Amino acid sequence: MKKFIYLFIFFFSLVTTNIYAKSNIMILKLSYGEVEIELYPNKAPGHVKRFKELANSGKYDGVVFHRVIDGFMAQTGDVKFGNSNSPEFNLSLAGTGGSDLPNLKAEFTDISHDRGIISAARSADPDSANSQFFICLDSAPHLDRQYSAFGKVVKGMEYIDMIKKGDPNSGAVPDPDKIISLKSK
Repeated sequence: MKKFIYLFIFFFSLVTTNIYAKSNIMILKLSYGEVEIELYPNKAPGHVKRFKELANSGKYDGVVFHRVIDGFMAQTGDVKFGNSNSPEFNLSLAGTGGSDLPNLKAEFTDISHDRGIISAARSADPDSANSQFFICLDSAPHLDRQYSAFGKVVKGMEYIDMIKKGDPNSGAVPDPDKIISLKSK
């Protein structure tokens, strides 16, 4: 009987671990291909929760990459002014909006802003992150412990590299690529 109980516990833990792991994998569809993102809820639970909430409710679908600096990062996530499917879409205001939800408290971690890291975009106020995020195109150690990193591209980084780059100084993209869809796996 003890063997049976141990086997049950072992298989149960395998199944629940697999379900937990899948619930923290997101699929970002771009015109270039699919990108797989692993989220870090143990490091930045508030940011992961918000990201999943907005993604799974379709808020990121159609949102443009309004600021992309070659060798640095690609920024998106303005669900108010950056959603090309919305009547409020305004490319000149993209990057100034967020969601209707309250801003998030900073969750600075020991995660290095290496290539592929997903981190929360914000204003000068560390507690001003809302819906916008960026993906590091290269290592950016000056952002470590200054921005809330909450995930990483684990597959499909070559598609992130294809995102149209903007002005080398401001990063503004006149004809930006957009998120086709972003959902939990």
